[in-house]
Amino acid sequence: MYSGSSDGEGHDAPQRKIPPASSMTWVRNLRRYIGSGAGLGSEALMELETKRILLEIFKEKQQKNAEAGAIPSFYRKKPEEGSISHRVQRLAKYRFLKKQSDLLLNADDLDAMWVCLRENCVIDDVTGAEKMNYEDFCHIASVCTEQIGPKCRRFFSPSNFMKFEKDESGRIAILPFYLYVMRTVSLTQARIDMSELDEDSDGFLQTHEMEAYIRGLIPNLAQLRDMPAGFVQMYCRIAARKFFFFCDPHRRGKACIKKVLLSNCLQELMELHQESEDEVTDTEQAENWFSLTSAQRICDMFLALDKDMNGTLSKQELREYADGTLTEIFVERAFDEHVRRGKSGGGNAREMDFESFLDFVLALENKDTPEGLSYLFRCLDLHGRGYLTTADIHTLFRDVHQKWIEGGNYELCIEDVRDEIWDMVKPADPLRITLADLLACKQGGTVASMLIDVRGFWAHDNRENLLQEEEEPEEE
Repeated sequence: MYSGSSDGEGHDAPQRKIPPASSMTWVRNLRRYIGSGAGLGSEALMELETKRILLEIFKEKQQKNAEAGAIPSFYRKKPEEGSISHRVQRLAKYRFLKKQSDLLLNADDLDAMWVCLRENCVIDDVTGAEKMNYEDFCHIASVCTEQIGPKCRRFFSPSNFMKFEKDESGRIAILPFYLYVMRTVSLTQARIDMSELDEDSDGFLQTHEMEAYIRGLIPNLAQLRDMPAGFVQMYCRIAARKFFFFCDPHRRGKACIKKVLLSNCLQELMELHQESEDEVTDTEQAENWFSLTSAQRICDMFLALDKDMNGTLSKQELREYADGTLTEIFVERAFDEHVRRGKSGGGNAREMDFESFLDFVLALENKDTPEGLSYLFRCLDLHGRGYLTTADIHTLFRDVHQKWIEGGNYELCIEDVRDEIWDMVKPADPLRITLADLLACKQGGTVASMLIDVRGFWAHDNRENLLQEEEEPEEE
């Protein structure tokens, strides 16, 4: 019924022809007006600019893919400073770190959690320790969530409860659990702080970024609050160098943030939180690399060795280290392996700067660690073959033997010392000693001391008397 025409006539009415949009003058003018961006607000202009940039990036990526064929790209150019992509990256990083920081427990939250733990635990009848079973654990989780908020809920998961040692009744002590929470919060906060300083967001800290992190910690560390302002920069250099010595084994000039967080260095630095330096013994201060006493000692040591006061150490000046007990061949090898040549060229131009000196001291004071022993093994490996032979041991110990005799000690046979070293190490290959052998025998530091320092050999030769002297004060 609807097939007929509206005017009732049998033939079709002539249709009006609509011109294409491109031929209309007002359409062309409107497109030209919008395309120029005139009359648009700032948001619309930003949207147009964003679309243009994204289109250029897409076309550039298509072109690179076409040129590269099937080979995937393995390098991405970092965004230029001030570019839109760089600003977006920084904004996204700031918002992410801000969100993670808001999820952390603060000092008041931790205090409230400790109160909840103590009020809802049970006392062990035998040991007197404060403990909780899984039901108490779940109840405390509910109480803490009400008082603190949902951000504490993640610590009260079943998997966390199973991490701790349980007694015969299935209970765990509340103190280890609380220390675990504090440790987690502390490490997370440290990671956020380090990530904020990571300018290129690659997960690594460069030297100046690590120094900035340490500088920010100084006001919060009880033992460093009274540090003279003029010594802060030098302290940061000394402190940061230990992180790079242990967390940057390939000396690339950057340390992985994850590795820094898991290293003993950060824990040693955080020990300065605990108590005032006046209450710490002199021995404890000297053993902690990050203490103010230790930093001043190292700085004074370098200044005392630098006779010509040019800011670097020559071989002759370094030979006076440790009262001149180090062998000449070791000092020579340390310069060969760990000191860069001077810009003027030539062997005489090579001198040790302060950073290289810090590595030198760290290696000698941490001979039993893989990092310290690796540093020293490169010096002991006279021919760079990756192993030591009996001839190498003989050559290295010859200088120690000479200093030993000059010190008025008894005559000894170099071959006997060589055989003793072989018995201590028990290498996998009876004809050579590798770095892996020194690490596996657990006496690598002692062996290295015997070969580079006459005082180290004396300590090994008198180890029984020294051990007896250490035991006598304890008995008294």
